[in-house]
Amino acid sequence: MIVLLALFLAACGGSEETTVSEVEPTATLETMSEEEVTEESTPGEEMSSNTIVDIAVNDGRFTTLVTAVTAASLAETLSSEGPFTVFAPTDEAFAALPEGTLDTLLADPQGALTNVLLYHVVSGAVPAEAVVGLNAATTVAGEDVSITLEGSEVILNGTSKVIITDIEADNGIIHVIDTVLIPPSMAAEELPSIAEIAVENGNFTTLVSALEAAGLVDTLAGEGEFTVFAPTDDAFAALPEGTVDALLADPEGALTQILTYHVVGGAVYAADVVDLASAPTLQGEEIAISVDGDTVYLNETVAVVITDIQASNGVIHVIDGVLLPPTVAEAMAADAAMTER
Repeated sequence: MIVLLALFLAACGGSEETTVSEVEPTATLETMSEEEVTEESTPGEEMSSNTIVDIAVNDGRFTTLVTAVTAASLAETLSSEGPFTVFAPTDEAFAALPEGTLDTLLADPQGALTNVLLYHVVSGAVPAEAVVGLNAATTVAGEDVSITLEGSEVILNGTSKVIITDIEADNGIIHVIDTVLIPPSMAAEELPSIAEIAVENGNFTTLVSALEAAGLVDTLAGEGEFTVFAPTDDAFAALPEGTVDALLADPEGALTQILTYHVVGGAVYAADVVDLASAPTLQGEEIAISVDGDTVYLNETVAVVITDIQASNGVIHVIDGVLLPPTVAEAMAADAAMTER
């Protein structure tokens, strides 16, 4: 197996920060439509001897992917000249999908299944050293996949880790991923709500307790589109001693103010966040946004550590600190000063 850490760390060392707005179509990221890809491969076209499909067929980790590609009639396309870059989910990645999802996709081979599969394909051969310099890549399905670096790991759409890189084929490159990518256009039908993700994820137990105390769980399980900057349990634990208990004791006051200060109306993905100087929150005050190197900071001190966790009603970005609205921070400071007297 190819060791991911060394390759991506070496590539990161020489790459400059790139925002989505700065990425222009190049030979390695030229956008092709689904129709153009289908038209380029014909039954009479000569097949390469070691194509992307050949590698997938001969590698025991991609049996489900091969089954899906065959069902969608994409084997010939991915055996054609290309070149293509394929982010290939393992069998374990497909097995981790919600129960019944794979059967549903296979039952719609020319629709949903084709859309999902082409969302894993980028036109052109894009090696790992080029991937780490991007914030997003446009897929053959026509929708973007977001790309973020978390330490030495490359993450797609905030959830899918690249675990093996640069498997070379005659007609492109394969990067292996540990989670199936779902196109944003399909996410609303396939994914749990923001509230459900927070409950199911073990890193947000304090946040969930706070949402329950403030009566906001139903709001974040509703149909509206939201962007939530979600503090981890460690972020809450870093607050001054007694702060969380004091907030939970005032659920309709300071607690609600703080929680709604972490929510922005609409689904704002990382590719758009980096272009903003601030964002208005549901609480009414704005969050300041800045970029330092590869890291996005909120209010200058809180770092965004994971981006673009897609939900049925929006998107979650994980942060390493709790954001305090200026008005609440001033009130808390005044209370602390009174207590010390």
